[in-house]
Amino acid sequence: MNQSFYAAAVAASQQQQSLNVVSNNIANINTIAFKTEQAQFSELLYRTYQGAENEVFRGSGSRIMQTSTNFADGALMARSGGQNYAINGDGFFAVRNPDTNQISYTRAGSFHWGNLENNVNEFYLCDAEGNYVLDQNEQPILMGEDAEAQYPVGVFDFINTNDMQHIGNNKFVPVEKNGDVLAGTGQVVFGAVEGSNADLATQFTKIIEAQRSYSYALKMVQTQDEIESTINSLRG
Repeated sequence: MNQSFYAAAVAASQQQQSLNVVSNNIANINTIAFKTEQAQFSELLYRTYQGAENEVFRGSGSRIMQTSTNFADGALMARSGGQNYAINGDGFFAVRNPDTNQISYTRAGSFHWGNLENNVNEFYLCDAEGNYVLDQNEQPILMGEDAEAQYPVGVFDFINTNDMQHIGNNKFVPVEKNGDVLAGTGQVVFGAVEGSNADLATQFTKIIEAQRSYSYALKMVQTQDEIESTINSLRG
């Protein structure tokens, strides 16, 4: 395939993926503790050609290498009644999957009563998916009879949060570069939840950028097609 066609096709495809990332951010603008993601681009292989006077470098375009997560705090919103928690500052809540025992980390603190191992006389603090919310000792939190009482929800953190793996539903698991889990420095706020950190104006700006880049890539294809048509007609 002609190099120009290839670079333009790659650009159009990658900008479409970038739009998908932005669209997901906008769709979750009202999701509790949602953290926005951003597509990160990297240049593809360059090839060297011998020009008339010196070497000429011709690129193959760029592609999305990964999506990074913005862990900036969202605004705290008061929510009375039930078991609602937020973190003021750095850190995550920890929740444990009862089936796999996998611990994941989240900033979404809208919790409720849950039953552990079908023991009808004991109820534990759980998230919306039935995962057990953990205290600072990484143990499930046994609830008393008062559904409105505050319970000792733990706060955890890592040396850095770069490239934490997003497993869906606002949950993350650490990778090797994040280091061991540490006690978080953020303060638990009872009777509140954290809002999404997605900013609508910023996301709309990114949509415009991606649409313009997509349009330029298609224009490049059109221009190259016209050049190829002209060359073929001259050959004929």
